[in-house]
Formats: sequence, structure tokens, C-alpha cells
Amino acid sequence: MELKEIKELIKLVADYGVSEVEVEKGDFKIAIKKTGEGIIHTAAPVMQIPVAPVAQPVAPAAPQIVAAPAEPAHTPTNLITIKSPMIGTYYSSPSPDKPVFVNVGDEIKAGKVVCIIEAMKLFNEIESEVSGRIVKILVNNASPVEYDQPLFLVEPA
Repeated sequence: MELKEIKELIKLVADYGVSEVEVEKGDFKIAIKKTGEGIIHTAAPVMQIPVAPVAQPVAPAAPQIVAAPAEPAHTPTNLITIKSPMIGTYYSSPSPDKPVFVNVGDEIKAGKVVCIIEAMKLFNEIESEVSGRIVKILVNNASPVEYDQPLFLVEPA
């Protein structure tokens, strides 16, 4: 998919009030969603996305939506969830031979890199927006993640 086509999709979402568009061409898939904060677009090779019908955009997110609320039910209500800002592959360290960014029990400050999410061969450092202590890591290394999927539970400082 060409950059021009992606820009046209973003314009479609912005101009016509469409809240979400997903397009799949060959081994490329892109999802564009309009939120209260603006337009978010994510893209990833189909191989990195769990197998689900493309015709129903809600279907791929359903397993995460069902699984995520179960976690906070067993934990105190004051925990903050750090969520994935994009679709991609989660990595807990900068490379296989380097130590992980964070472990359970680590104290973090706002702005600290907590993981990397690879999307379309780009490695995006994900920074914490909160300060506190990591209580639980909700995803496994090298696993695919969806947009807005919970990654960490943090007890605020």
C-alpha cells in the first residue's frame, strides 16, 4: 500500500465522520481509528496479527477485551494500566542479549521506557506515562499485541 493511499484513508476518516477503517492488501493490513484525541493509524503485516475475520473489525480485539478485565478483578482498584498504543509485536528488551526494560516489582518514573513494540519493521520505544511500581506484566515477550491492549499493571507512587 502506497503512502498516498494511507493518507487518503486518514482523510476519509477525518472528513466523513467514519470512526474506523480497516484495509487488507496481500500481506499488509492497516487500521485507522478516530478517537477523542485525534486519528490513530496502525499497520502491521498480517502474519503478526491473530487469525480472525477481517470483515468484522471488532472480532480481533474480542479476546483481549474478555481477558483484560479479569486481571484487575484480582488486584487492588488503585492500579493503573499501561496499554499498547499500537498493533505490533511486544518485546521486553532492546535485543535478545540485553536485559529486560522492567521486571515485576521495579519502580518506574514517567518517561521510562518499559518495552518496545515492533510495527512494520520499526521498533517503537513505549514510555510510561505514570510513576509507580510494576505489579504485573500482562504479555509475553515476542507476542503480538493489539491497539489499547493492557501491557502492565502499575501501582502509582
